[in-house]
Amino acid sequence: MGTVLVVEDSITDMQILIHCLQQGGINVLVAQSGEEAIATITQQKPDAVVLDVVLPGCSGFEVCRQLKAEADTSDIPVVLCSTKGSEMDKFWGMKQGADAYLAKPIDQAELMRTIKNLMKS
Repeated sequence: MGTVLVVEDSITDMQILIHCLQQGGINVLVAQSGEEAIATITQQKPDAVVLDVVLPGCSGFEVCRQLKAEADTSDIPVVLCSTKGSEMDKFWGMKQGADAYLAKPIDQAELMRTIKNLMKS
């Protein structure tokens, strides 16, 4: 199916995301900080990134902006995930270049639909 990088500093949330994606037949890479995510993406370009907004070090917004600014990573779909789910938060996330924004707790069916749609385009 493809490979998704999950960037999440909460072990519980990460386990839920990994399980959900693997159930859908997707290979999963993991990172627990923005810096680790950038390093992983440089070595193994995933088909999509599921990115927590609040991370140690640089935020998910910063990682998203950096990915979208680089020619070799700008086409990787980014799904931002955050407990901040207001319309303004979603608007700001999309302004950073995100392809989708999901509020936590994550609806697993919605996550799979979103990932599958983004990986098709």
